[in-house]
Amino acid sequence: MTDVLAERTEIDAQIAGRNIAYAFADTVARLGDAPAYSDKVGIEGAGWRTLSWNQLRDQALDVSAALIELGVEPGDRIAIMATNRIEHILADIGAMHAGATGMSIYNTLSPSQVAYVAEHSTPAVVILENADHVARWSEVAPSSVKKLVVIDPTAAPPGAITWDDLVKLGASVRAERQAEIDRRWQGISLDDPATILYTSGTTGNPKGVVITHHNVMFEVASTDITVGASKDEELVTVSYLPYAHIAERVLGIYLPQMMGAHLHLIADPAQLVGALGEVKPTRFFGVPRVWEKIQTGINGLLAMETDEAKKEAIAGAMAVGLEYVTSLEYGNTTSPELQARFDAVNAAVLTPMKSMLGLERVGWAGSASAPMPLETTRFFAGLGFSIYDIYGMTETCGAVTACGPGAFRMGTVGRAQPGLEVTLAPDGEILARGPVTTSGYHQNPEATAALIDADGWVHTGDIGEIDEDGFVKVVDRKKELIITSAGKNIAPSNIENMLKESPLVGHALAYGEGKPYVVAILTLDPDIAPVIAGKLGLEDTALASLAENPAILGIVGQAVEKANDRLSRPEQVKKWKLLPVEWTAESAELTPTLKLKRRVVHTNYADEIERLYND
Repeated sequence: MTDVLAERTEIDAQIAGRNIAYAFADTVARLGDAPAYSDKVGIEGAGWRTLSWNQLRDQALDVSAALIELGVEPGDRIAIMATNRIEHILADIGAMHAGATGMSIYNTLSPSQVAYVAEHSTPAVVILENADHVARWSEVAPSSVKKLVVIDPTAAPPGAITWDDLVKLGASVRAERQAEIDRRWQGISLDDPATILYTSGTTGNPKGVVITHHNVMFEVASTDITVGASKDEELVTVSYLPYAHIAERVLGIYLPQMMGAHLHLIADPAQLVGALGEVKPTRFFGVPRVWEKIQTGINGLLAMETDEAKKEAIAGAMAVGLEYVTSLEYGNTTSPELQARFDAVNAAVLTPMKSMLGLERVGWAGSASAPMPLETTRFFAGLGFSIYDIYGMTETCGAVTACGPGAFRMGTVGRAQPGLEVTLAPDGEILARGPVTTSGYHQNPEATAALIDADGWVHTGDIGEIDEDGFVKVVDRKKELIITSAGKNIAPSNIENMLKESPLVGHALAYGEGKPYVVAILTLDPDIAPVIAGKLGLEDTALASLAENPAILGIVGQAVEKANDRLSRPEQVKKWKLLPVEWTAESAELTPTLKLKRRVVHTNYADEIERLYND
């Protein structure tokens, strides 16, 4: 405890009297004309449009001047619904320098959900990207909104102004507004909100999590210690997850502003793989589903390899890679002999494999948002990657525990970050405490009281374990544990991750609450299933047809059996159903970061689940 308090005191001393805008100004002064953000919006061919750090701040201040001209006051909210593009970053930084609070809203929210968020947060200005976003805001009419800004000029409804006109307005008045802009950003305290993020909960209305400048600055400083980055490290990365998600907001907006980096913004996550080949990032963060998709793609390429000698060489190299990464785990030591063997296969085999994905320069790879399947972690270890699992939530401004180069253990989410505390409640719930804790839910004191107890512990809602070295393992969500009719407690995510190890299986849901045994609802992977179908000589590769094809059902059945062989008897899947559809964020079964909305699936497929018990 003494060490934690000492770490906390040291970090707080570093950020005292500052805010994110001060840190941003320092970064701009240090990096100047170096590239800051790039995107491909409106660019023909393979080019990127790029803003330097000087250009980024200059244009953001134009936005600030325009917002002030429109009547935005300190403490007002600025709602932003847009993909990952430079205007999204400018809007957020511009709002901050006007003393306002930028709020990124999930692009997939329905009109009724958007209306709730708008009525609850009362934004002064709303910034939307396109006609789809305008339609999603069609039910919104809060009196707080002073102006609607639309980035796509063809989508601006009557009464709105375009983004270009907003920037022109700011440029025309900035000279006379500059003193007010400076007063506002310099006057932001550490306790002021940096953002409010509305959680994409599976039930009920979303809650607005208030994230303060103190939360952000402590989180970035603490994470930097865990990562152990060199000040000379070239930070090049991609940003493709929604900015309404805390991980991308920290990694894609706040960390670059405070530490400096070159971010490449990917508006459509489907373009991620191609962008990796162009960007060749030095750091890469992916939610587990992204890592699983990359793994599936590599396995697909390996399966098509016909040269048996080459396949054996790859398998041998990956075995050395796994042995090497395992030797780096906490408490282990890499021998000179193993280091030499790894260096040889890494140069000859593994680096060329990683270069096909654009990942050959990655020095730090992270995962969070959902449990990372151990087999996926081990697969990438075979490529020489240590994927550092991270654990946290929106309410803790992201990471409270993390693996890092100095201490990691596969199958865990690491140890408490510097200055933070993690413990277990008597029932096994993970509790966290420290300066990253939200100041509360916006206008929801009852929910805040339920989240944070009198001693300052955040009740995460996750069940976990902590080993003798302090490494945390997340078992499952407290409310999602299955209790069968025999009284057995079962973690569904463990079963689901094993089922998804099959390249054919896109998503899986295990069910068994109050039932005598566990059943599963499965979907096909929309990218891999047609490929496998083609290899089987099947002409109709539509998911609906494949879900009924005996050959495909046979392969999926084998995957279920393989998972069952590794599960205890109460956990084993006795019956399953392969659905003829794909689950996406738009179809409501997944969150925008591809986590399973368990209750939505329970509701949408109640009949299918019941038939598995009755047939």
